[in-house]
Amino acid sequence: MKISPSILSADFSNLKKDVKIVEKAGVDYLHIDIMDGHFVSNLTFGANVVQALRPHSNLIFDCHMMVDNPDKYVINFAHAGADIMGIHAEATPHLHAVLSLIKDAGMKAEVAINPGTPVSSIQEVLPLINQVLVMTVDPGFGGQEFLPQTLDKVKTLATYKERNGLNFDIEVDGGLNERTTKLALLAGANIVVAGSFIFKANDPIVQVKRLRDVANKLS
Repeated sequence: MKISPSILSADFSNLKKDVKIVEKAGVDYLHIDIMDGHFVSNLTFGANVVQALRPHSNLIFDCHMMVDNPDKYVINFAHAGADIMGIHAEATPHLHAVLSLIKDAGMKAEVAINPGTPVSSIQEVLPLINQVLVMTVDPGFGGQEFLPQTLDKVKTLATYKERNGLNFDIEVDGGLNERTTKLALLAGANIVVAGSFIFKANDPIVQVKRLRDVANKLS
């Protein structure tokens, strides 16, 4: 299991400090939620924040683009230091083209789907991508309750991946804690995005260890 803390739940006035804390805790990725105020109603970070954090961390920067017209952002985020760029299937009619553009820019490509979007809508691009992000809450805000019905999509992806010899990671995002992380891992996910569970706790390092313990008990 790989752990990707979402800085949507971090202290915006101390982002560098919070990133250093989770890096010390041994997380694998840093999940950076990019929201444009159109695709979702919230507005968060831009490429300038990625660029500002990049010199201070060796973590993999996993940029989750909750934006309309994601093709417009690819080059800027590649230059800013993003390692992975995830775009929503719902955000563009040219999904294959934008994912190809991401890979051509030197980043890993991820496709994300909302709770109401079926796996069948992304089936044709699964051979192209490095990761699938299954939203386990509706996108736009942190601190929401995990939607258990989304686990069926994780299971469908894991089965499709095995049957077709594909090699993409399956990431889940939203409402993750010890209990829901266990459910997601059992369904076939291998990357867990946790925001509030880690950053809103008194000791984020302890929270990361608790998630690791969940995975270790399943192995």
